[in-house]
Amino acid sequence: MEVTKSIYGYLEDTPVYSYTMKNVHGVEVTCIDYGCIITKMVTPDRNGRLENIVLGYNQLEEYIQDSANFGCVVGRVAGRIRGATFTLDGNTYKLAKNENGNHLHGGIKGFGKVLWNSSFEEDINRAKVNFTYFSRDGEEGYPGNLAMRVTYTLTNDNEFMIHYSGKADAKTVLNVTNHSYFNLSGDLKRDILHHSLTMKSDQFAELDEELLPTGTLVDVEGTAFDFRKGQVIKNGVESDHPQNQLVAGGYDHPFLLNNHHSDEIILADPESGRTLTVETDEVGVVVYTANQLKEEGEILGVPARKHLGICLETQGLPDAVNQPEFPSWVLEKNKPFSSVTKYYFGLLDEQ
Repeated sequence: MEVTKSIYGYLEDTPVYSYTMKNVHGVEVTCIDYGCIITKMVTPDRNGRLENIVLGYNQLEEYIQDSANFGCVVGRVAGRIRGATFTLDGNTYKLAKNENGNHLHGGIKGFGKVLWNSSFEEDINRAKVNFTYFSRDGEEGYPGNLAMRVTYTLTNDNEFMIHYSGKADAKTVLNVTNHSYFNLSGDLKRDILHHSLTMKSDQFAELDEELLPTGTLVDVEGTAFDFRKGQVIKNGVESDHPQNQLVAGGYDHPFLLNNHHSDEIILADPESGRTLTVETDEVGVVVYTANQLKEEGEILGVPARKHLGICLETQGLPDAVNQPEFPSWVLEKNKPFSSVTKYYFGLLDEQ
């Protein structure tokens, strides 16, 4: 295993570093310490052709201007918080309002728009890139000083792992995820409409007109939200289900997972043969099919358009701090936070 470090660009006068982890099978993961952004993932198709399977950019300036959160770590809280406010122990906290009066993906900057400290490790069987960031009390309106650590690990078994950990000196909220957009066709040759998704989930969270959970969990049975036996993304895009239409055709929904670390999410592209298996200890996953991706400019030389990628955002359910029935993401003072999501790069021929 090897890690290659280089200067990706400069944030004012401060260098932003890029790290490329590569294993013996040619699988590569490249990330930068601005936002912990994953800029590239290279995996083989069934013919051994190595191609990139995530959306991204070629220059730092594009990531700085990016509003789609390509590849970054999202926090302190991923997803939306209604009214950009919540209450803990009788204290009301007002957060940055950055989407229609609500709080989205950690605020104006959040974890995805700041520079993290970084380092790397390598040995025979694995390579690691470590990121650390100290989020001060009051940042984006959140309480408590929070020390965060994110570790990306690539192994020779074609497994990529993200380990999030942190600790705060006051009671606060924390719900982080990675916001990579996957496209298993390779080098964005096709959109993701014919990708198939299989997922161990019996329920999804109903959304309102502001794309916030209503608090109701809906059974997937008999709907375009039933991925238990697998179905193509196109079904949801073309579905007349009110929830599919609400999000402009497709998905932008939290799903409650039945199992953890047991092949609970499998994305596949029949044409390239690539598969991506996702396992997590998070309670849910937000499936987003890039319905709001602006159709302007290019992404890695390909015209930008809807459904060019799919996000599988493993996390707690959005707005849980205001939804008492949802699993909590309140973090107690000085209590360690830890969350792991694993991605396995495979082939349909192996299934």
